[in-house]
Amino acid sequence: MRALLQRVSYARVRVANEVVAEIGPGLLVLLGVAQGDGEAEAKILAEKIVHLRIFEDEAGKMNRSLLECGGEMLVVSQFTLYADARKGRRPSFTEAAPPAQAEPLIHSLQELVRSYGVRVSSGVFGAHMVVELANDGPVTIWLDSADLPRR
Repeated sequence: MRALLQRVSYARVRVANEVVAEIGPGLLVLLGVAQGDGEAEAKILAEKIVHLRIFEDEAGKMNRSLLECGGEMLVVSQFTLYADARKGRRPSFTEAAPPAQAEPLIHSLQELVRSYGVRVSSGVFGAHMVVELANDGPVTIWLDSADLPRR
């Protein structure tokens, strides 16, 4: 699984010009699932995301996690994180999991994050979405479960 984290002051998702999800300060997580990903990857990524110290403390240092600052999370499915643009001019998405595999894993990651007490909102899987955000910092972090240690 791949996640692009953006620390935000706010973020919202619109589908058909209607707001379907909105958060205040926290993380916008663009989330992609690869072929072969499973519950283990969702668990590794969820744990990393909630404990990653990318929020400022009283001294202005990135020293606090999402859990410590009480932030919210907005998850938006994003199969394009698995785009392969090495050849030609049209990206290939063959590494991305099919919807029947990806959607349950995205929901699983959301439930794992909720189990830590974080308020989680989400976009609409498979829909054309317009994502609005105010990137705070700006802080943008790339995570790939394949690069994270297994426990």
